[in-house]
Formats: sequence, structure tokens, C-alpha cells
Amino acid sequence: MGIIDYQSHLNALISVKGHPFERDAFAEVFESFEGIRHTFVEQPASQAFLNTEAAAPWDVLVFYDMPGIDFSTQPPGFVAPSEALKKGFMELLEAGKGMVFLHHAIAGWPLWPEYGEVIGGRFFYGPAECRGQQVLDSGYRHDVPHNASVIDSTHPITKNLDNAFPLTDELYLYEVFEDDIQPLLSSDYKFDREHFYSAHHAVTGNMFCNDDWPHPEGSPLIGWHKQHGNSRICYLQPGDGRETYTSPHYRKLVENAIRWAAS
Repeated sequence: MGIIDYQSHLNALISVKGHPFERDAFAEVFESFEGIRHTFVEQPASQAFLNTEAAAPWDVLVFYDMPGIDFSTQPPGFVAPSEALKKGFMELLEAGKGMVFLHHAIAGWPLWPEYGEVIGGRFFYGPAECRGQQVLDSGYRHDVPHNASVIDSTHPITKNLDNAFPLTDELYLYEVFEDDIQPLLSSDYKFDREHFYSAHHAVTGNMFCNDDWPHPEGSPLIGWHKQHGNSRICYLQPGDGRETYTSPHYRKLVENAIRWAAS
């Protein structure tokens, strides 16, 4: 995995917006890290940094955003990324720029399949095609008390974490590309239709509903790592609100992921 120098200073660019969140409480997560400087940039302005020249000052890119979705309409409209953005993003991956995707970032750019391939999964707000198959919209459930279990305790991202720890957070019933990822964390919650609500119902005015939504059972994985191009990629599904932001377990996870992806 390589040696991580915890004494050196890292610079992290954090792209935010697209999903409501408590900005100050979220910022406190990064302010708690020794030796990691962070810069918040909101979408769509952060898209200007997604090329090798503009991203050069940062060692790692952190995504807590949801680009490509226009929530001003019901149902939301989907917007494709520009060819220039896609080119710059893929060049970053070839150049080896480390990336950490948090929580709702897995829903970003729904009209760009390759983006999901980079992350290792997909959250859909409506029925969609995923890897050549028709799939239903994804599921969500807020404020779920559950236990996260470490699958790979030897990995730097799970370093100094308990083998199991509690979280209360929003969970997703989503598409996980298990053949392309290396699992890090799983949840003991039940990932089936009965325990989640339809995202499409939610964005069409019917919150907390799973009627006429026969979603198949999903993956319990809530954290993984992978390689794409020459870049280290990590996805961590937790991260919905203040209770998670203040969790020492969550903070350690995010800090470890940033250091690993940047090294």
C-alpha cells in the first residue's frame, strides 16, 4: 500500500453542494485533521478545477456534491457534463490524482455512466439503465441507527478503527459494482425494499413511500476502495448530518481516506 507520511501537509479540494447539509458542522470534520489543509468550492464553480492544470495545487480531491441534477423541477432534470469536463476529469485519473467520494456524491452525473464506474456504484433518482440492465430508482432511509463493521482491518483507510462501531445516518439502497471494488465497511442494517423509501417517489412529491417499488435486495457495503486509471479512489457512504460529522469513527475514516488517496 506504500508508506504514508502523517507529518507532511496535504492540500484537499472539497467540492460541495447539491444536497442540503450543515456547512459549518461539515467543515469541522476537516478542521479536526492535523496537517491537512482544505479548500471548499461549491458546484458548479468546482468544475473549473477538474483538470490537471487547475487541480495541481491539491493532493487529493474530495467530492461531497451532486452535479448533473437540477432539483428545481419535479421530477428533477438531468444535465450532461461538457466534453471538456469529461476530458479533464479522465486526464486527472490518468495522472494519478487521488479522489474521495462521500455520501450523496454517488448520485452525481446520472447521464455520465463512466462517472459511476470511477466511484464503483450508482444512486439513481429514477429508473435507469446501469451496465446494460434496466434498474429501478434507488432507496434512502434517514436517521438509521446501525453498526458499521470493518471488512478489511489491514487497509490504511480502516487504520485505528474499532472492528465495529455505531453510526446514526442516512443509508442507501443502491447499485454497488462489487466486481470492481475492494470492500472496507458493511452495515448490519437490512438492505431490502421494506426498510427503504423510493428516491423517485421522494422527488415527485411523495416522501417516505415505497409503494409500487419492487426494488430487489441490495448490498450492505457502505465503504470501499478501488483503482481507476492511475488514481486511488475511495467511496464512503456515511455523511448525512451532524451526528455523523461529530463521530470520531467517521472523522478517522475520512482522514485516513484522504491520506491514503493522496499518497
